[in-house]
Amino acid sequence: MTAPPGPPPALAGGANGPTALRPLLDTVLDALRTGAAERGGPLPAGGPAAQTARVQAALGDVLPAHGTGDHEALRTLVHTLAAGAADPADPLCAAHLHCPPLAVAAAADLAAGALNPSLDSWDQAPAASAVEALLTRTLAAEFYDTPHADALVTTGGTEANQLALLLARERHGPRLTVLHGANAHHSVPRAAWLLGLPPATALPTPTGTLDPADLAQALAATPGPTLVTATAGTTDAGLIDPLHRIADLCDRYGADLHVDAAYGGLLALSPRHRDKLAGLGRAHSITVDLHKLGWQPVAAGLLAVPDTALLAPLAHQADYLNATDDTEAGLPDLLGRSLRTTRRPDALKIATTLRALGRDGLAALIDRTIDTAHRLARLLDAHPGFELHAAPTISTVLFRPTHADDGQLATLRRTLLHEGRAVLGRTHADGRLWLKATLLNPHTTAGDLDTLIALLEGRTHR
Repeated sequence: MTAPPGPPPALAGGANGPTALRPLLDTVLDALRTGAAERGGPLPAGGPAAQTARVQAALGDVLPAHGTGDHEALRTLVHTLAAGAADPADPLCAAHLHCPPLAVAAAADLAAGALNPSLDSWDQAPAASAVEALLTRTLAAEFYDTPHADALVTTGGTEANQLALLLARERHGPRLTVLHGANAHHSVPRAAWLLGLPPATALPTPTGTLDPADLAQALAATPGPTLVTATAGTTDAGLIDPLHRIADLCDRYGADLHVDAAYGGLLALSPRHRDKLAGLGRAHSITVDLHKLGWQPVAAGLLAVPDTALLAPLAHQADYLNATDDTEAGLPDLLGRSLRTTRRPDALKIATTLRALGRDGLAALIDRTIDTAHRLARLLDAHPGFELHAAPTISTVLFRPTHADDGQLATLRRTLLHEGRAVLGRTHADGRLWLKATLLNPHTTAGDLDTLIALLEGRTHR
């Protein structure tokens, strides 16, 4: 006779969920620790081929005939992931807008995963939907001094920018022209393509920011409805377009303004740095990412607008999620809060972080991170072996070895990656290739910066 099946695997939620999770979390935390110790640096050594081989060897049969059990599976995969991670919590992992998440935010994300609310109908997320509504209105009020400011939670800047163009298209029709600087994020012209708009027009930005004179000329030559997209925190150098002057031109020519502040938007929380965003509140929509200068686990994006009414084109009806009589009876309608249907309660980790740190705590993290970037810039500027491109606007520092050509610089960066020593970015400015250090780790010390410079100095002298 066939033996009766055993009980099904434990669930994360319900009354017994925490009891089932606790020993598994011990296994996960141990595997994170052992994996990081095996890695021993900002990323694994050996390059893509070696890492693929390590993962393949560790996992073996991805779908075995018989399972290995919860603890073994967690120990193997979490250890493997940690050992092979590019860890943004390492001070020498500073290539991208890829922040080290705060422990409190990651812990809140665990609760979101365990309870698994889905914000496509109220009956799947009663408390989570209320948290999101309170959070989005609170954060939107940081950017707009209007009575009904609102925001949507997105997966990041790409989705937020696409929503901004979609809302503009619904206001003005499919012949909407999108003007943006060459410094804009690639998601802007891509969103125009996805939405069936005319190809977006890129204006040259030889100094790194959008020139109001060039924009004025383009607006004067553009017939019909126009959306101007400005940037507050470019991905290459963290630069901020002159927002007030751009908004003035939009007013003069009757154009709408969207600002992609995915990187720089949270400067609004810092009394020391919020002036860099002067004019931001004049935009019809604003993109902000809290998984950049907000230290949240991916994903944590926002699209903010000055009035909830601007979000009306997103309204959608599906009887099984927002039946008309349910809505009329007072059940919140969540489908118009996103283009996605099933979506996680990403607002929970953000709200938890805001409560834990408060306005002053977040401002202190922002200020500390920017101070660290300025310190690195001063060290590089004073060093005869390096050339600094410019003082940082936010926390991105561009530099290059004094005697290296572009090919040598690119090889240097790849060598550091293959050896697992450092993760630095690269970008072009002024016709040359530059190394890019994007500092988002508030725990980075002066000693860490000295270590980075010593590492690079040794490489450039070979």
